[in-house]
Amino acid sequence: MRPAALDWSVENCTIARAMEILGERWTLVVLREVFNGVRRFDDMRVRTGIPRQVLANRLAMLVERGVLRREPYREPGSRERHEYRLTGMGLDLWPVLVAVLGWGDRYLADPEGSPLTAAHRDCGAEVRVELRCERGHEIARPRDVVPRPGPGARRRAG
Repeated sequence: MRPAALDWSVENCTIARAMEILGERWTLVVLREVFNGVRRFDDMRVRTGIPRQVLANRLAMLVERGVLRREPYREPGSRERHEYRLTGMGLDLWPVLVAVLGWGDRYLADPEGSPLTAAHRDCGAEVRVELRCERGHEIARPRDVVPRPGPGARRRAG
């Protein structure tokens, strides 16, 4: 049986476009650090072990793509430097990181557990990602979702 997805083009796929920004390992590590409040270059480099040039490139790309913004700061007696803050676009990636964290905890954690959890600030309960349709129904299994062409889909030639 031929999958219906072969009838539409994926040339303008937003998953592919998102992965142009997020698809490299160090990018999600940088975002994890900024979400955790680590905003300065040297702190990120020391904490993660990311090579200096790789970190500089990732930060520049995330600023260029609108995920982060640079904010100047100056320590007394030092030159002006920049820290990195999430934009609205960057903040909207939080559920993605929580989903990746949950998946990693389920399949890749050490026997003693994950070194990081996400907790609700108000009550302290652990945060997890749930899928729901726009009518509020919980999506419990991947097979409960049917991919179909969206409004920007293009019919495949041929």
